[in-house]
Amino acid sequence: MQTPHDTGALFAIIGLTASVGLASAAVASLFVSLPEALRRALVPHLVSFATGALLGAALIGLIPSAIEAAGLAQVHTVGLAVLAGLLLFFVLEKLVLWRHCHDDPCEAHSPGDSHRARAVGPMILWGDAAHNVLDGVVIAAAYMTRPGLGVATALAVFAHELPQEIGDIAILLHSGMGRLRALALNLLISVSAVIGGIIAFYSMSSALQALPYALAFAGASLLYVAVADLIPGLHRHVDLKRSVEQLALILAGLAVIWLTQHHEGVGVAAGAP
Repeated sequence: MQTPHDTGALFAIIGLTASVGLASAAVASLFVSLPEALRRALVPHLVSFATGALLGAALIGLIPSAIEAAGLAQVHTVGLAVLAGLLLFFVLEKLVLWRHCHDDPCEAHSPGDSHRARAVGPMILWGDAAHNVLDGVVIAAAYMTRPGLGVATALAVFAHELPQEIGDIAILLHSGMGRLRALALNLLISVSAVIGGIIAFYSMSSALQALPYALAFAGASLLYVAVADLIPGLHRHVDLKRSVEQLALILAGLAVIWLTQHHEGVGVAAGAP
């Protein structure tokens, strides 16, 4: 576990969180330039891979690390932290759905209402900024436990952020924003994860006893996104070929996280006396 005031760890956290934001924004920008037919074909594959990465980061990395850090005597408390995280994200998503009025009928999203369409852009930016700050907290908490866990979590966050960044740019363009301005604002919002990483570094360093529960909470956030948001969308396609492709990409996402964790474990074992 990283020690308090470890400047090397701080710079690593800043580098990881900035890299995730910059990479996702850059790839999303390139993605938007692709033909629409190709974009539509690639998005479902990205979502399947992101599902596996999120499940792996939560169930192979974060939650087991939380139990290890807290000790078996506190395993029920870690479980409560996971439960609290799941319930909190359920409530937050309900509030977002209520705010955006996804239930029919909804006057705020009436077709042809250009004023409403323009208002969606700023809401997307503020919501994405808050989400990215939380991602920074998740990455920092994982890195302060083990650097390899931080890298695996960053990969999972990147896999999840990529489809979201693509969708956000599309919404900004649909709201009437120019392409260059939409890309610039999306890039700026993407690096807000650095703020969350810095906040987590200093707050966790002064309260390391809370770190296992922060890890459990972070695992709950990734688990909720995968199970509540991504998997239901995958079930919209029930044909055999698509289902096999989805499973293969989910396993690929899991494999990336497992290999990251396994590589770190082998390195630690090799360096042990």
